[in-house]
Amino acid sequence: MADVKKTTALVPEDPNALRWGFTPQSENWNGRFAMIGFISAVALEVFSGQGILHFWGIL
Repeated sequence: MADVKKTTALVPEDPNALRWGFTPQSENWNGRFAMIGFISAVALEVFSGQGILHFWGIL
């Protein structure tokens, strides 16, 4: 056990740290932004009575 090297994690332990690339932290932020976008689209449809594409005049 004397020659066992201690290793440190390559990714910080803070799950809210803003990291670039394919890391667990960036996937957490990606999920949060997706939830905000989905709720915003639903709220837009509820309050305007139109879907997001109709609201922007695409359909």
